[in-house]
Amino acid sequence: PFDSDRKRMTTVHRLTGHDPALLPGLDPGSAQFVAFTKGSAEGLLARSTRVWVDNGAQPMGDEWRKRIATAEEGLARRGMRVLAVAFRLLAAEPEPSAEALEQDLTFVGLFGMIDPPRAEVAEAVATCRAAGIDPAMITGDHPLTALEIARQLGIAAGDRALTGAELETLSPEQLLEAVAHTRVFARVS
Repeated sequence: PFDSDRKRMTTVHRLTGHDPALLPGLDPGSAQFVAFTKGSAEGLLARSTRVWVDNGAQPMGDEWRKRIATAEEGLARRGMRVLAVAFRLLAAEPEPSAEALEQDLTFVGLFGMIDPPRAEVAEAVATCRAAGIDPAMITGDHPLTALEIARQLGIAAGDRALTGAELETLSPEQLLEAVAHTRVFARVS
C-alpha cells in the first residue's frame, strides 16, 4: 500500500500471456509476475537501474536521471502533481515486502495531474488576509507544485517552500525563525 514515508506503492500482477500493448518491445521471457510501482520521481529514480526508452530498457545513468528530474521539475512548476511509474519483472511469486519488490526497477515515465484547489479556497485565503491572518500551506506535494498552488491562492509569492526533511534538521530556535518567515511547507508527512 501507499506509505507517506516511502512515497510510493506497488502492485504485483501474474503474467498470463503477454499483451504487447503492456509495454511495446517488452519480452517478459520466463517472468511469471510483474510488479508496478508508482510514487515520487525521486523515490523511484533512487530504486531504478534501468529506464524504458524506444521499446527497450537502457541502463539508468546520470544523464537519464538529470533528464527525468528536469522533466519532473517542469511539470511541478506548472502546479501539477507528478507521479512516476516503474516496473520489475519477477520469475516467481514474490514475498509481500516493499523492500524486496521496490528495487532494481525499470523507470517507465512521469505523469502530471492537475488538481486545482477548490474555488472557495482562494476566497477563504482572501478573507483571512483581510482579517489580518497570514495563511500558510502544508502539503505532501513537491515543493515546486506547492509553490505554484500557493501563488495561485495568494498564500505566497512563490519564493521558497520548506520541506519536511529540512524541518527535521532544524533546532527549535531555527524552526521558530523558519515558521515566522515561511508560508509554504512541502513534502511534509
